[in-house]
Amino acid sequence: MIKRSAVLIAIVLLVSLHARAVPLTNTWTLRVGYNNNSSGALSPDGTLYFGSGDHRLYAVSTNRYIKWFFETGLQIKSSPAIAEDGTIYIGSRDRKFYAVDSTGKLKWSFVTDGWVDSSPAIANDGTVYFGSWDRKFYALKPDGSKRWEFVTGGEIDSSPAIGADGTIYFGSHDKKFYALNPDGTKQWEFPTGGQITSSPAIDYAGNIYFSSVDGEFYSLKPDGKKLWSYHTGGVTEASPVLDGEGTAYICVNDFLSALTSDGKEKFKIYTGQLEDTTPVILADKRIFFSRADANLIGLNHVDGNIGWSIWLSVPLLAPPTVAPDGIIYTMDWMGNLSAVEGKSPLAKSAWPMFRGNLRHTGVVNSR
Repeated sequence: MIKRSAVLIAIVLLVSLHARAVPLTNTWTLRVGYNNNSSGALSPDGTLYFGSGDHRLYAVSTNRYIKWFFETGLQIKSSPAIAEDGTIYIGSRDRKFYAVDSTGKLKWSFVTDGWVDSSPAIANDGTVYFGSWDRKFYALKPDGSKRWEFVTGGEIDSSPAIGADGTIYFGSHDKKFYALNPDGTKQWEFPTGGQITSSPAIDYAGNIYFSSVDGEFYSLKPDGKKLWSYHTGGVTEASPVLDGEGTAYICVNDFLSALTSDGKEKFKIYTGQLEDTTPVILADKRIFFSRADANLIGLNHVDGNIGWSIWLSVPLLAPPTVAPDGIIYTMDWMGNLSAVEGKSPLAKSAWPMFRGNLRHTGVVNSR
């Protein structure tokens, strides 16, 4: 009875906060694809690339038209990454990993033995890293040839992150978190109590952050030793982000938690219907995230109060992307791509959004 009352109070407070929130403006909506779980990667020329449940990789202009689409064999849950030369890399549930040029033409494809839901990371030397449900982690050369593979004890849908020294980090369904050298040899592994589907974030000091379905959120040193862990009490596939002050944000079930760099809880707020979302941090320090009830929400970074919101009518599934002009791009279950006025660009931090940066390279940002 006490627990039920607490939840009811939280819901009442949430409704009250929504009532005081400043409404956001949706500048346009474009119907493209459906069941869009893939987060958009933004190229320097303003093209937004994302995968869809209709098996396609889309290229959409920020002027609201579809430039082209590339057809794969099955649903795409992987988010694309954009290389320096404009090549777009993405995985598909047809068990293939693709390289597509900026005009939508296939450069090459690489066949695995499982779904490729893991989003790729691109190293400074052009090597592309990703995992597969075949339990293998792959490193490919820019021409599509295999550099090496690393076998784990479980499926891999965690997306890799690359540290400043080139170390590659990712989790596996075998309940372990791995650090690999660029040559594919193992530096260390860290055991947890559950599968790891979360994609890691890295701070300026090289510390790594990720969650496990064991209900814990972890911070590790670059050598694999635990700095601290935070009990979330829930199961999530969401990935953390970091603001310019080193605060980590993680969404679990119906709550968003903000944690200082030493693991202390800054705030924990009931937000409702997060659906394993990953937030994004803006330069003006607001935190935005999408919800399964079709709301895009903006929080005050000081106390987590809801200050901005917009209802977009259909459940939002993918992590939002913020363009340099402050437009926030969101995608929903029905295939609607919306451009919402955020009025602030992406924050300058080590890891302010899903995959770290607008091109989704998965490489930690420098100061």
